[in-house]
Amino acid sequence: MALISKVSVIGAGSWGTALAHLVAKNCDQVTLITRSAEVAKSINEKRKNPRYLKELILAENVKADNDLSAAKEADLILLAVPTSAIRNTASTLKEMGLTSSTILISVSKGIERGTGYRMTEIIHEVLPGNPVLALSGPNHAEEVSLELPTCTVIGCEDEEVATRVQSLFVSTTFRCYTSTDIIGIEWGGAIKNIFAIAAGIASGLKLGDNAVAALVTRGLAEMKRVGVAFGADEETFSGLSGVGDLMTTCYSPHSRNHQMGLALAKGLTVSQAEEQLSMVAEGVRNTQSIYEQVKKKNLDAPLIEAVYAVLYKGMSPEQAIHTLFTRELRAEG
Repeated sequence: MALISKVSVIGAGSWGTALAHLVAKNCDQVTLITRSAEVAKSINEKRKNPRYLKELILAENVKADNDLSAAKEADLILLAVPTSAIRNTASTLKEMGLTSSTILISVSKGIERGTGYRMTEIIHEVLPGNPVLALSGPNHAEEVSLELPTCTVIGCEDEEVATRVQSLFVSTTFRCYTSTDIIGIEWGGAIKNIFAIAAGIASGLKLGDNAVAALVTRGLAEMKRVGVAFGADEETFSGLSGVGDLMTTCYSPHSRNHQMGLALAKGLTVSQAEEQLSMVAEGVRNTQSIYEQVKKKNLDAPLIEAVYAVLYKGMSPEQAIHTLFTRELRAEG
């Protein structure tokens, strides 16, 4: 198998910056692509991203560029852009004449509104000749940048390609697994954001550990039910991209979606909360897109419906919690 020598990371947010620094240990050259010429200049001159992970000193073989065409010569491209920008980014790469041998990895977690496509499905639709993978797991960029012990999983139907890529994401503090269930990996990564908002609401309302644990546990059951309905392997949700990512996102102060829930519990509107966070909480958009897909299949998804009601129907967080805890009684299984 050919070695991966040149890597491009599209998106210089916290996750893209942390990944660029990580993979730089295992390849010759990393190009971190940002829309800002100012950010690119700072990275190249000071080895620091002035907007995200400001204390991280980037490896010497990480170079920044504000021109997407710089990704054209890469052996592998990491797409670390918001889910809403995945389709446009893939289309631009196609227009640039990207070769079919370039490996593409989505590290964004979400479901496209309308189509119900996972991120890798969007990329594959636009660039059908390229190998497309997904990376997911309990991976807060802040902790990865500090080189705290972290595990992740790469999803790809082609085990040979997954194994080739796996070695790129290896260090003494970062361990990478592979899986052929790319459907489960992506659905788990998208759905958990919704439940993190719910957990944040419960924490913000000071409902106690019991309530948060109940929401997270029932969230896992709901994640499995929805994911399997869309073709995932139920066992995947017991792994890093399922329960692992769910726990981290629901409990960690680094979680944007958890912070969104906390803000909503204080009485802030979604727009006010987003302004306060100054970051994209993917769970807000994903709640809408996933809710629509769940309704199409007529699935039982009370947590998703409750968060949707808070975000898009004006239901108060208190009423949403009350609705969940006064549902008709049933067996757990």
